[in-house]
Amino acid sequence: MSDSPVASDDPGSDDGETSHVVTAFLRNRGEVLLLRRSDSVGTYRGQWGGVSGFAEGQPDEQVRVEIREETGLEADDVSLVRSGRPITFADPALEREWAVHPYLFDCETHEIRLSDEHDAFEWVPPTAMLASVGDDRETVPELWTAYERVAPTVRSIAADGEHGAAYLSLRALEVLRDRAGVLVAERTEFGADPDGEWDELAELAGRILEARPSMAVLRNRTNRVMADANRGAGDGAAVLESAISTIDFALDADEDAAATASERFEDSVATLSRSGTVLEALERGEPSRVFVAESRPAREGIDVAERLSERTPSTVTVHTDAAIAHVLAREDIDRVAVGADTVLPDGSVVNKTGTRALAVAADREGIPVSVVATTDKVSTREGVSLESGERSAVYDGDASLDVLNPTFDVTPAECVTEFVTERGTLDPVDIGAVAAELRDLEEW
Repeated sequence: MSDSPVASDDPGSDDGETSHVVTAFLRNRGEVLLLRRSDSVGTYRGQWGGVSGFAEGQPDEQVRVEIREETGLEADDVSLVRSGRPITFADPALEREWAVHPYLFDCETHEIRLSDEHDAFEWVPPTAMLASVGDDRETVPELWTAYERVAPTVRSIAADGEHGAAYLSLRALEVLRDRAGVLVAERTEFGADPDGEWDELAELAGRILEARPSMAVLRNRTNRVMADANRGAGDGAAVLESAISTIDFALDADEDAAATASERFEDSVATLSRSGTVLEALERGEPSRVFVAESRPAREGIDVAERLSERTPSTVTVHTDAAIAHVLAREDIDRVAVGADTVLPDGSVVNKTGTRALAVAADREGIPVSVVATTDKVSTREGVSLESGERSAVYDGDASLDVLNPTFDVTPAECVTEFVTERGTLDPVDIGAVAAELRDLEEW
């Protein structure tokens, strides 16, 4: 918690008052930023914490001020994931009561600039905050409690309607990692219980699998963690190690798929929705022109178009979803690029509604369709459960109308030219063999 070395200068330092502070956890590649407090601060010198500071005004505003001052990161470099309920606790040594307002932000870079309030920083798995799990670094009081208030949960994964399957699969791995870390840390007090740890984590993995049953990548990556751990010691420590390594494996696979795809995006490309892997590939490939369907109801295609216009020299054009076939027929488009929520064993693709229309129209015009996705998005199941959006997103009037708002559709395999993956390019007929590999992970 950044503060003045002179106690009388600290807000809320009068007897009987509570000092309100903000603590932000910045997350990048599944790791969080920890900062070591320097000798220039008044409390908890030499201890590790998040980005912190006194909440002199509104905490939601102050936390962004602290991020800029303590890391040099600007507003565009971070995005708020969630805030949590404040944690109130007393520190008898300081004769002070604290109220900590926790926040979690996603951060696009590991590069930061320290202020004089800290003398070192590290990007580490959050479980490094736990005694006996990390490197015995001393943390400020209640740091792990603050993190737990904003960490991903099974419930937050189930309720997330904004992010894609790959993003949510990483959050699922973080849930497993964090709980495994707690169980390992509890060994100091309660002793090791390998069977009990495994049973608890297996039950948690089961709940994660049920949270988003339509997302194959979430299932496959969860199964990979548990299968790898079961081949090892089959306890909390094995799950912790496997979850951390699988997060790295997943992120590397996403980057490799994007790198492979970028080599194919040199001319004019049409896309829709917001696939992080497709977006990265377009940024790397810098095609001459990009057509982006607006992708209602959330219109995430507009966000993609704005980002591309800011970060690439490409000419970017947005259009309505209804104009997809017209645009492909009238404009000079060399390739269609889409992501995938799930790839079925027969090579058909489950993705944001509108993907089928785009692929069918492209097939009609003789335009190749590239599906950019890691092989972890291949489903082991033949069937698919398609999620639907809110009725009010289509119609919120008073008439007695039935409303359809499918958020996903299925594109036939015959409309897909290739799958661009971390393994290179695959034909639709190759997907069945990938599905067979992934079924082996389900036996844990």
